[in-house]
Amino acid sequence: MCRKFTEEHLKPVASKCDIAARFPYQQIQKLTDVGLMSACLNDEYGGLELDYLSLAIAIEELSKGCASTGMILSIHNFLYTNLVNERGTEKQKDIFLKQYGKGSIGCFALSEPGAGSDVANIKTTAVQDGNYWILNGKKSWVTSAIEGKAMAVFATFDKELRHKGHCTSGFLSFRAATACDVTLEEVRVPNDYLVGEIGEGFRIAMAQLDQGRIGIAAHAVGIAQTSLDTAIEYAKERVAFGKPLSRLPSVKDRLTEMSVLVETARLLTYRAATQVCTKNSAMAKYVAGRNATAVADHCVQILGGNGLSTRYNAERHYRTTLAKKSVTEVAASEKNSLEHVLKNHELKTLATTVASPQLYVAKGEARPVVTGIAQLPKREYSNLRERSLDAETVSGLGVQTVRSPEYITGTSANVA
Repeated sequence: MCRKFTEEHLKPVASKCDIAARFPYQQIQKLTDVGLMSACLNDEYGGLELDYLSLAIAIEELSKGCASTGMILSIHNFLYTNLVNERGTEKQKDIFLKQYGKGSIGCFALSEPGAGSDVANIKTTAVQDGNYWILNGKKSWVTSAIEGKAMAVFATFDKELRHKGHCTSGFLSFRAATACDVTLEEVRVPNDYLVGEIGEGFRIAMAQLDQGRIGIAAHAVGIAQTSLDTAIEYAKERVAFGKPLSRLPSVKDRLTEMSVLVETARLLTYRAATQVCTKNSAMAKYVAGRNATAVADHCVQILGGNGLSTRYNAERHYRTTLAKKSVTEVAASEKNSLEHVLKNHELKTLATTVASPQLYVAKGEARPVVTGIAQLPKREYSNLRERSLDAETVSGLGVQTVRSPEYITGTSANVA
């Protein structure tokens, strides 16, 4: 369905929308009509009840045709509707998924001028006044703020507590500027719009960012794939030195590398969508963004001078990946943040695997998976001390039991 939608409704207008900087209103409305703007919601709220992997594939396919539409769909679903659906009360769902759901776009306001990746340092304040919360502050890079009807806002009720002092998301109904700063001055939000408990905001924000990274990674994969498709199509048609470019060794090398980069990013993204955790989502976002930029650059190089012409899509794909670079690769704070997440996880894994004397492998078909040992063939366990473990002991070690005749396929919680 998504591929057909892309061919019929996105590719014919993507370049025009890009040149005119025009919001794809009609395309978003059509996506609403087929249910993709409520992809993961329950049926009672008009949703398709899709899982994260299905949504990631949908974003990838739509991003092949129009990167802007794919990004709008990604943020709306992963960061707004999923937040309300998974964390909101029944009253909040009724208001923000039913009343605002049909044909409306939701926004996610977390970043601030001085707090992008450092979420614990947000300055937007929330002060309780009877049955209301008074919000004051400034949010940055709020996507679809003009077109949006509701916004999830993160604020702190005590700056000294940092992440422990965060109020969970409140929801506002107003219009602001697209992908720009949103200033909150004495904004009154009903207490009923507070999601979760006071102090849970940081934890909720981190969980949503794990989802959001999946969407950004899927978006990057879609751009990378369409860049590869553009390069292949041009290489087959363009003749140089008496033969198509696709037969030149240098072009073949580029196409091969592009294909590997696309598939690497895709596999990491799909893993992140099926095994949701900070490490997987951070890795997928980091690699997919970097690979998309490299693939789009190869595409421009294969097209030569035509790669810079608006008659071809290569320059649009490349510009899009440069914009994503600010989110996934170049921006030092975010790049370092993702690297920090991954390095910390690997260091903890190494320390747990090497230093802990409590690493055992249960005999029989059911095996506990220990941090840092996942995905190793059975024979790799020959150097580990084995003993039979009962269910209580396995549970006490904090390991996850999976069944796999050939490979250990799961990942693990930390081992005490």
